[in-house]
Amino acid sequence: MARIAVITHEFDRFQSRRGLLMRRDSPYMLFDQLEELKRRGHSVRVLSGTSAKPAADIAVLHVDATVTPTEYVEYARGFPFCLNLGATDISKRRISGAVIGKDDGWTGQVIVKSSLNHWGTPEEHLNRQSRRAGRPEPFPGAAIFDRYQIHASLADIPAEVFEREDLVVEKFIPEPEPDGFAARFWLFCGERERCTRHVSPQSLVKGDDTIRREAVPVPDELRALRRELGFDYGKFDFVMHEGRAVLLDANKTPGRARNLSAFIAAGNANLADGFEGLIRQFA
Repeated sequence: MARIAVITHEFDRFQSRRGLLMRRDSPYMLFDQLEELKRRGHSVRVLSGTSAKPAADIAVLHVDATVTPTEYVEYARGFPFCLNLGATDISKRRISGAVIGKDDGWTGQVIVKSSLNHWGTPEEHLNRQSRRAGRPEPFPGAAIFDRYQIHASLADIPAEVFEREDLVVEKFIPEPEPDGFAARFWLFCGERERCTRHVSPQSLVKGDDTIRREAVPVPDELRALRRELGFDYGKFDFVMHEGRAVLLDANKTPGRARNLSAFIAAGNANLADGFEGLIRQFA
């Protein structure tokens, strides 16, 4: 049995207690996999910050921020093996295959997004908690950009958008369907995975407006990209465009989709098997 350490930011709340029975809960998908691993006999310790020096066989770098601060990366290097140690920058400017510049020849629709994960909400939360504690902001200047702006063409994008490091402009390329649009979501941990194609009546496909979904294979080029980006565990959002996979978003701290809880829970044991595979390989 392995000793597992979960490295979180000191101002992040990986888990909490809720309800009259004070049951433990978490907004993160990893929580459910860890609960399954504990049922199998492994021990789990959640570390807040970088001060603790516990004995552990394997760690997970689970700092909920687009770019993991250097001190957490160095801390993670002190463990015998750490998942996602290579996946420390998931900014869309770095990982998205749809990002384009103002002089690109693309003539279709475009979309403006935050380069930060989840609109910059994690950074804003950590900054706010740091200020409350009388500490410096870990991500100074980070701002929430919680709206997607779709434009008919690049010519409609204000010039100042291209000058902002916190924003990106992407080709807007949802997969068209007779009854809507599709996007694909690949969850993985080690060698275990689940990849599904979700169809929505909305061109911006989200889990809560899915009208149907189906299992689909993972394209080889996406597997190669996962290796290149250093992901052991996480979620990739992508579409198929002109016969090839285009990665739109990569998340190293995927959340629990409560409106899809039964669907997500069905795969927890499978992903926990993948985690155990990594334990056997590295611990």
